[in-house]
Amino acid sequence: MQEVQTPDLLIRQVAPSDIQNLWALIEALGHEKDTGYFEQCLERQDKGELLVLMVTLKKSVGDVGYCILNWQPKYALFKKLGMPEVQDLNVLRKHRRQGIGRTVIRYCEDLARQKGYTDMGIGVGLDSSYGPAQRLYIKMGYIPDGSGVSYDRKQVEIGALRPLDDNFCLMMTRGLS
Repeated sequence: MQEVQTPDLLIRQVAPSDIQNLWALIEALGHEKDTGYFEQCLERQDKGELLVLMVTLKKSVGDVGYCILNWQPKYALFKKLGMPEVQDLNVLRKHRRQGIGRTVIRYCEDLARQKGYTDMGIGVGLDSSYGPAQRLYIKMGYIPDGSGVSYDRKQVEIGALRPLDDNFCLMMTRGLS
């Protein structure tokens, strides 16, 4: 897999030696992940099911984010349509609004095109902390998939109650042509 390099940014596939850096990013973001989350992701990466990407700013800044490109998402519509999904895109707060997220998404889209995919999926949380991501995805041409909201990648039925947490998402798609 090729790396992407700009004068200031490097996007590359994660190796087992990056696990500590991924956990440090989670801590710096103030997020929580289940124990073994990244180890499981690397196992799936080894099977070709997904890619875990590290985002590094050059000039001695270091790792500022990560993203997962899931070739086999569990969301039913994406699975049915055979569409990959950008997941878990995170950039440290002080490095946001610099085009990093957009560059990572474009990189994922390019990888998908190279594999012959014609569409890309992405999910976004619904609370206010996801506001910048919601705006970015729409500006990039992603639109809701028309299935309403999902919880843990399963469509939420009318009248169902779910907590407003990271698993409550609006799923979106974009053509890659």
